[in-house]
Amino acid sequence: MTLSPQRIARLNDLLSAHDLDAVAINPGPLLTYLTGLRFHLMERPVVLVVSPGKEPAFILPELEMAKVSTLPYPVHAFSYGETPEIWPQVFRKALHSLDLFGRTIGVEPRALRVLELRLLEYGAPGAHIVSAEEALATLRIRKDADEIEKMRQAVKIAQDALEATLPLVKIGMSERELANELVIQLLRHGSEPEMPFSPIVCAGPNSANPHASPSERKIQAGDLLLFDWGATYEGYISDLTRTFAVGEIDPKLEQIHKIVQEANAAGRAAGKPGVPCAEVDKAAREVIEQAGYGAYFTHRTGHGIGMEGHEEPYMRGDNMKLLEPGMCYTVEPGIYLPGEGGVRIEDNLVVTETGSESLSDMPREIRVVG
Repeated sequence: MTLSPQRIARLNDLLSAHDLDAVAINPGPLLTYLTGLRFHLMERPVVLVVSPGKEPAFILPELEMAKVSTLPYPVHAFSYGETPEIWPQVFRKALHSLDLFGRTIGVEPRALRVLELRLLEYGAPGAHIVSAEEALATLRIRKDADEIEKMRQAVKIAQDALEATLPLVKIGMSERELANELVIQLLRHGSEPEMPFSPIVCAGPNSANPHASPSERKIQAGDLLLFDWGATYEGYISDLTRTFAVGEIDPKLEQIHKIVQEANAAGRAAGKPGVPCAEVDKAAREVIEQAGYGAYFTHRTGHGIGMEGHEEPYMRGDNMKLLEPGMCYTVEPGIYLPGEGGVRIEDNLVVTETGSESLSDMPREIRVVG
């Protein structure tokens, strides 16, 4: 991952602007974004503490110390061995080095565990542990050229993998079997093993559940067959959806596919600098509502993507955040008819200086498989 010391400098500016004395970050996309290092959440805590104007403190196990030498800026490492009883004292030493006793420390509320929370509370007596969500919201929201190129590659891997999977579709195979084949193709085509999410492969009535899990249901003639899948490339992800016909399908299902295709096109066309996220949602939703299926489009039109499958900005009707160049997001309208089937078509977009570009170009029209 290409790293720049400017990322930590921007974080320091955001902390100062939001009156935070520090932010404590445990393993996840933000830690990787700032350090280029990948840790997984485990029984041993790993926490980076950043305080404006000071050398960051990195609390981590001794066995992870070799990673610190690759950082593009200096940090003060506080390591510990295999005895959990010493962890509180290591945290206190690290937080004392940053003069954080009684100060305000921000955290990521959706990432911090009780384990790290209790250690931070012990490590900085009297400190106020608060959400840093608002301060951190804009840090990763605009992608640079290097990040966009990695997402473009993640899209290519995903599209190539699905194209390699489609010839394997056979009536009588289960959704789960097909999902397994897709995972194999994603790996073969270059996805990192840690994918953005487990692929959704669902057919027939199951496709009417937007977040269905692949089941043992057998694929049948006349089914709609929905794939929601993605790949990871150098820490950046893709998130796509296409819906197919297994042989000849009911004309009603063919019609809703056409409507969703039009809604997807309207949503993609709506994104440009200075346009509220709500307008992207409105553009796609109006097509479906005017066709009489508004009640069957049950989720927002899209969400931001980057190092996470869901991040800022969100394409929903009440979000007046303005789009800016470098923001990346999905457009994924759908129609879901309980007991019959569902259609979703999802693309990945990046806002340019004059409009938006779809990173994905896999055919969106209905295609027959099986």
